[in-house]
Amino acid sequence: MMLPSALPLIRLFDRVSAAQPRARSARIAFVASYVLVWTGFGGAAFLFDTVVHATVDGSPWLLAHASVIAGGTLVAAGLFQFSPLKEACLRQCRNPGAFLLRYYRRGVGRAFVTGAWHGVFCLGCCWALMLVAFAMGMANLVWMAVLTALMTLEKRARNGVLLARVAGVWMVAVGVAVVAGPLWGQA
Repeated sequence: MMLPSALPLIRLFDRVSAAQPRARSARIAFVASYVLVWTGFGGAAFLFDTVVHATVDGSPWLLAHASVIAGGTLVAAGLFQFSPLKEACLRQCRNPGAFLLRYYRRGVGRAFVTGAWHGVFCLGCCWALMLVAFAMGMANLVWMAVLTALMTLEKRARNGVLLARVAGVWMVAVGVAVVAGPLWGQA
């Protein structure tokens, strides 16, 4: 899911690092560290998801009201769309040239660090949307495509800030409806 939004920086790093010694190793280190950051997050999210499922399975109320988890995740992700952390991380991801000017240094070790920094900033702006993918079902290709497009457009579109906020309002509204709908039906 993260590849489309990371490709502009990966391509630019490829061009910038081409003249350095061990350029191929530097490119591999750069991409590997980015992948390592996201793999670590994926593992942690999977463990968290396992704990959530065990908690739901152990709670008759949550089992009967599973929509609270999905809706709550949407609300939390929607609110995060307005956070200063999201915006700070998006600023780092929106302009690959400025990012490389700030963080790029020659060498395989520095390439690894640069890729890791980019992975951390990318994670900082997209982690909540990835949790939405977990909540809505990782096997749902429509949700995966929509979230991938959203992450990419937030970083690349001219009105990425506005798009992030509109998506935030939509997620909060849908999340509240998902939580409240079944609960109102029982009142």
